[in-house]
Amino acid sequence: MTRLTNRLAILLTCLLLAACSAADLYSNLNERQANEMIAALQTAGIEASKVSKDSTNWTVRVSRGDFARAVDTLRAEGLPRDEFESLGRVFKKEGFVSSPLEERARLIYGLSQELSNTISAIDGVVVARVHLAVPDRDPLSDKPRSASASVMVKHRPGVDLSGQIGQIKALVVNSVEGLTYESVTVSLFPAREAVQGSRVRAEAAAGIGGVSLSALLPYGGVAVLVLLLLAGFWMLRERRWRMRSEEE
Repeated sequence: MTRLTNRLAILLTCLLLAACSAADLYSNLNERQANEMIAALQTAGIEASKVSKDSTNWTVRVSRGDFARAVDTLRAEGLPRDEFESLGRVFKKEGFVSSPLEERARLIYGLSQELSNTISAIDGVVVARVHLAVPDRDPLSDKPRSASASVMVKHRPGVDLSGQIGQIKALVVNSVEGLTYESVTVSLFPAREAVQGSRVRAEAAAGIGGVSLSALLPYGGVAVLVLLLLAGFWMLRERRWRMRSEEE
């Protein structure tokens, strides 16, 4: 009986530690990225925390039971957001002379990064990418070849950005020399809803008895383990009672 009790206690302790242990979700984040990710996870009913050893590089942690849903939630929200290059960083002086072709390629790349970063800041945008096609000038031709641009915007489900396509086009046209309004294409794509995201948010908003269900979700695994522990002790008690009855 004592051996069985010890084995059951060890098993339940291991299960409890496994459910309560935290897993690193993302590392090497700045504090802004970490805060955005924690806010998105808590909105979806997932408890998360951030830790840092030097207050510069942060790590976001969640419980192992929420790991898969946390990754899916952040993917749907476009987090962590990409770090775009600025023109200042692209053309940073490094002590060597670049060829005109390299300088042109770096300029186009820097403009694409700057525009992608700007469009990503629009409310409702999850991911934005700007691809520029700026042909070289032909010295033998008096007529310059026209440039073109393609803009891909992935937005949150339920957000309608069709009314802002004209503004996005104007933003790109006024930022790149040689572009015309007609040569800019903007494509909108809705992001995929996170698995069970809408259901969790609805339950969290409704709540039961004035208590938000999102606040109760992190304790679900612990509650199950407690119930298993109580059931185990009940089984041991029943077995001991039967043994005593047989002895009598």
